Amino acid sequence: MHFTKTFLFLTLSLAICFLGCTTDKKGDAPKQEQVIKNLIPSKTEVKGQNFLLEFSELQFVIIKNKDSEEITETPRLKGRIKITNQSKDILEIQGITFEYMDHAGKPIPFISGEKISKAIVMLQAIKPGEITESSIDATIPRTAVKGKALGQIEVNLVYIPTLLKREKLLIP
Repeated sequence: MHFTKTFLFLTLSLAICFLGCTTDKKGDAPKQEQVIKNLIPSKTEVKGQNFLLEFSELQFVIIKNKDSEEITETPRLKGRIKITNQSKDILEIQGITFEYMDHAGKPIPFISGEKISKAIVMLQAIKPGEITESSIDATIPRTAVKGKALGQIEVNLVYIPTLLKREKLLIP
């Protein structure tokens, strides 16, 4: 008899918990949306003194609030870069930085609270005529993607010219 009362008590407790504690919560739709703006042209070449840079798949990735259309996170510049060494020397690439300029050629600053990540670290030596590739994932100021504020992107390729000669010797 004691077993039956305990079993009945547990059964009723579980039934009340499952039936009485449930609430119908409708899943809220995400309040943010990801907007991808492809840059036109999405593929471009820039020739410098020692390098040829080829950019492809360039796009801005913007996270906005669906209701207010306000940009909620620091936008990102994404894409691919191909670097060709056009000099006669081995060049050690240290990194690439991006500066965003308005139509007057003045830098567009990041505002307080924005994440700043506008450099790619590469640390790679490339021989004359050699090609290396990397992905681009850098932040861009919010004000640069609003309207038509962005005039151009300045790319700074940081490298060390290597004049070292290498010789292989064999010990008999």
